[in-house]
This record gives sequence, structure tokens and C-alpha cells, in this order.
Amino acid sequence: MMADFIPLSVPNFGGNERQYVNDAVVSEWVSTGGSMVGVFEEKIAEYAGAGAAVACASGTAGLHLAMLVAGVQPGDEVIAPALTFIAAVNPIRYAFAEPVFIGCDDTLCLDPAAVEDFCATRCELREGVLHNKTTGRPVRAIEVVHVFGNLAYMDEICATAKRYNLAVIEDATEAVGSRWLAGAFAGKMAGTAGDVGVYSYNGNKIITTGSGGTLVSRHPAWAKRAKHLSTQAKASVDDYVHDEVGYNYRMTNLQAALGLAQLEQLEGFVARKAELYELYRTHLDGKAGLRILPFREDTRPNRWFFSLYLTDDYPLDRDALIQKLKADNIQTRGIWGLINEQKPYLQNETHALGKAEDYRTRVVNLPCSTNLSDADAKRVCDA
Repeated sequence: MMADFIPLSVPNFGGNERQYVNDAVVSEWVSTGGSMVGVFEEKIAEYAGAGAAVACASGTAGLHLAMLVAGVQPGDEVIAPALTFIAAVNPIRYAFAEPVFIGCDDTLCLDPAAVEDFCATRCELREGVLHNKTTGRPVRAIEVVHVFGNLAYMDEICATAKRYNLAVIEDATEAVGSRWLAGAFAGKMAGTAGDVGVYSYNGNKIITTGSGGTLVSRHPAWAKRAKHLSTQAKASVDDYVHDEVGYNYRMTNLQAALGLAQLEQLEGFVARKAELYELYRTHLDGKAGLRILPFREDTRPNRWFFSLYLTDDYPLDRDALIQKLKADNIQTRGIWGLINEQKPYLQNETHALGKAEDYRTRVVNLPCSTNLSDADAKRVCDA
């Protein structure tokens, strides 16, 4: 008899989700109007320690808005990670700019030393604007992705950005609840170290609104403009007057209702992730040619995904292991293919990809739902 299916990452609806969504339905405000959107924005801003939050239809929409408010212009370049999901990079193209792909360090996040090296050796400042010496294009921003809830070394990245007059865009779509415990950003939440940050609440994230995201910024004017652009750039609430090209990037009241209930449980979800991660680490790390990749000890990560690393001593390659576990009714997945190897980005410039190429072929993500039982996690380890 086939054992029960263990999914990779599914939502946990153990709180007030049904009540709050029902309240939204009863109020008859289910679309992009309704009071819960504003309340959700306030609660996220308060939790993150951000001045303001702008609720969006998705994390991808939030990243597009982030590019626009950060001043990314057509023909510009944005430094971005090669090891990430393509949705982190496509908004650069939405702004008619081009990514330059930089490799990762052992956090799986953007390598700050490689970013500094690219800026110092392959670019030059011209009248205060960094230019790529190969393409001649202005380099406008650095986009950082906090991969799987691990935090990038923002102290160094922000120092480089300041030195070269670059905006810092934080893709914290996987890192809601992660925070720094030491360094220049001690006490700050992911998404609040740079100029503008974005969270995602997709169905597989640590909290979910089904789809949806929020943008936060330490610049009040940036957040205000993002809100304006997300609502079709209405110059007047009552009249159909629009002062620039805007977007239908609003979150619905139903999504916000779900998000409010999820946010109430976020700290409990983070704690459960820590327990499950420790269980995997105890049973698998250093065994049979396997490693469980660590999170930074000077942070409180949300541990969104758990990364199993296959060393040369392990007898199976990544894809073979995924198929073996699938046969045991256990869902896992490999890390993403590098973005510079995807068809839309084959011609884009790259720099220092060695570690990214290694992790791409050796990482398997393990089941990590916050409602995963210890018994099922041990079944994964046994398999």
C-alpha cells in the first residue's frame, strides 16, 4: 500500500482565516476595495518595522513597482543574482532594463565580494553614475534575493551600493520573518535594509494570501508613488484622471483577510520551521555524503526551505534522488536553473558564477510545510 503523499510546501490554515474571509464576504467587499487591505498594510508595516507598506497582487508586481520607484530606466542595467527564481529578474525587463548576473556565496544569496569586484573592475564612475565599461550602459541598482529565508550580507552590499551610487532593491519574497541579529542591520527585518523591499505571499510561502505581496520602503515618497502606480495612477479618487501609466497591481480584500489571519500565526510558523530544520539536520547532516545547508548564525531566519546538498560521496545525483523520493510519494525539488541559462537571458553579462553552478546541480529542497509532522519528516529522512 502506497504511503500518504508528503508535499513540498503547503499552506497552514489553523487560525482565523475562515472567520476573516467570511467577514469580507459578508461585507460584500471582496475585490480591490474594502477595509482589510489597509489594515493588512498597517500590520505588515508594523511587523517589518517599515514606514509604510503597499499591498500588491503578487511579489512580482511588487518588484516591478520597486524597479520603477528606484529610478530604473529603459537602457539601464541592474546587478542581479544568477541563482534565483526567474520572477525575481523579469521585472528588470518589465522596466526595459537589463540584468547583469552575479554569482552566489555559501548563503546561496548574492556574493558581496563579486558585486564589489564587478563594480570596481568592470565598471567606472562617470559624473557620479556607474557605467558598465563593456556595454556603456548606466548601472542603476543592485537587486538582492534572500534565498530560502537566508539573509544576504547586506552590510557589504549596501556599502558597495553607497560607494557607487546604486539603489538597493531587496527581494525578500522568501524571507518574511527573517531578521538580522548582529551587524549594521541588527534588529531589522528582511526587506528593510535596502532602499525598497518586497514580500511574497504565494501559496507555498511561509504565510500566504493565495497570491499577493507587499512593497516596503524607507523612503516615504517611494512607497507613496508605488501605491499610486499600483492603482492605475489615479490623480483623483473620484474622477477618471490619470497622470502617468499605472497598473492594476492591487491586492483584493479577500486576500488581505487571509493575510491578516496568517500574519497572526507567523512567529509560530517560524518556530515550527526551526524545529523541523533541526530534525532534518540531526538525522541527515554529515550522513552518507549528505549535508543540510546552514543558515547564518548571526540572523534569525524564517527557514522557508531546507536545502539538502549532495556531496561527491553520495551515490545518486540530484535528479535521481528526486525521482526515488517521488516513487516513495515524497515531493522534493531541485534548486532553480541559473537565469543566465534561460532563453530570454542567454546574451546577458555574467560574473563569478562558480558557486552558483555547483549549488544548481547539488541542492534538493525537502518537505518543509509548517504542518508537517515529525513522523513524516522522519519518513523523509529514512527514505
